[in-house]
Amino acid sequence: MSTDTSTHRAGPVVVVGLGPVGATAALALAQAGTEVVVLEADASLDRDPDESRASTFHPPTLQMLDDLGVAGELHRRGLVSRSYQYRDRYEGLVAEFDLSALEGETAFPYRLQSEQQNLVDIAHRRLAAMPGVEIVLGARVESARVEDGLAVVRTGGERPREWRAPWVIAADGAGSAVRKCLGADFPGMTYPERFLIVSVDDDLSELVPGICEVNYVSDPEEWLVMLRTPRHWRVLFPVPDGADAADATAPATVQKRLQALAAHPDGYTVVHTSLYHVHQRVADDFRHGPFLLAGDAAHLNNPLGGMGMNSGIHDAVDAAHSVLAALDGDPERVEGYSGRRRGVALDLVRAATHRNWENLQHKSADQRRRNHEKLVRTAADPESSRAYLRVSSMLASRA
Repeated sequence: MSTDTSTHRAGPVVVVGLGPVGATAALALAQAGTEVVVLEADASLDRDPDESRASTFHPPTLQMLDDLGVAGELHRRGLVSRSYQYRDRYEGLVAEFDLSALEGETAFPYRLQSEQQNLVDIAHRRLAAMPGVEIVLGARVESARVEDGLAVVRTGGERPREWRAPWVIAADGAGSAVRKCLGADFPGMTYPERFLIVSVDDDLSELVPGICEVNYVSDPEEWLVMLRTPRHWRVLFPVPDGADAADATAPATVQKRLQALAAHPDGYTVVHTSLYHVHQRVADDFRHGPFLLAGDAAHLNNPLGGMGMNSGIHDAVDAAHSVLAALDGDPERVEGYSGRRRGVALDLVRAATHRNWENLQHKSADQRRRNHEKLVRTAADPESSRAYLRVSSMLASRA
């Protein structure tokens, strides 16, 4: 590890995890001239291109990535979605929200649909070409502690190694080894149903006329989400608590659920299925001495609204800027990091995503009608629509 600081800030700073959050944090640090070590548990960054992971980038996230110089390439690998719909399973369109209402407030008045791995690939390539950056694959964290004011991280594997750094940004995902080693509480809840994501090669816009790239479909029995990515259309279904996982993901079962959504005489071409538990959890503190938690290591939420990866990227940028300020002798920003990011996780992300989950599955006909009428009124009024979009697009969460 280089200790030459003649052209770099004091460091190195360690980033744990090379997903979209860790990659963003590392890029922000490296571009500012700080030495960075990135520790990634997986021995390879190759991912199944059909794997169902986060794919929606909101306007403020695009601005942050543009500031880092990667938004242009990300756009070339994505598709622009300028509106999204709330629909009823049987009554059809309820309300459509047009993000162009945000013009003048953001340079990106839309969502960009692009798989998270695209961002990781772009950032990884940039980082690998930068001086002062060391990327270590297959470096699984076995312990993390504070010693003499420094963060100490030990990785295992065939070549165990210990890393000491003034700061560590832990972006090592939902099962964060760093968070667990530090003993941070991770309170919250797990939803009663699991989520099944099905990716298909078929064009749902032809099978369900009138839909746009992102659609939230309410129903008291089987709500769902339909969204388009550059590669496929995805459908998210709820799987009741206690349902057999093998049966839920069986080709015949998946095909039956898709046919109930929209008849397709030739049958759907399913390229990938994922079934997973969904949580709403927020760590009790996002900072533990020289350790800053970011992304899923700090907070988990359901995917309805596409806020998980986006808020994680926002964490990454804030954490990097906080560390940079601290390295320059100003501790104020890093001292406020946990309060700022925990506030967003609790007051915006957790609240909005849980509300989205509740609204999609109202059982009462009166409750469903009231919710639909509220959506119609909101979408029809320019001022109300803009305020609604500021929250759903996460512009309201900017520090």
